[in-house]
Amino acid sequence: MLFLKSTSVTKAPGIYEVDIAAKPPGKTYGVYMATDPDNPPSAVLEALASAGFVKTHSSGYTHKDRGKVLDLHFQKDGTDLFKGWKPEEAEANMAQINSIFNGVGITVTPRVMSLAEAYA
Repeated sequence: MLFLKSTSVTKAPGIYEVDIAAKPPGKTYGVYMATDPDNPPSAVLEALASAGFVKTHSSGYTHKDRGKVLDLHFQKDGTDLFKGWKPEEAEANMAQINSIFNGVGITVTPRVMSLAEAYA
């Protein structure tokens, strides 16, 4: 679950927050989004699916300010060991992620999770 201060502010229509993160050692990134279930970001969801990202988690909850939130997680398997991304796959996949989110005005900053966060 992504930390949201408020559900009254969105980064793009239907998107409260986006996190592009990888578990250590940081070779394969996932897309984590907090979305508005009543106004889903359909174009972004379709673009992720077209790029080969598969939804691996979906969980709804009510935020403390009473707004509804749907957490969505997406992964894309690579061809390296344990379905990781090879360097050329990482470059292509990150370009796709950037293109998808830049298209709706969101700049993403990929990060590697801490061990505690990744395996909590």
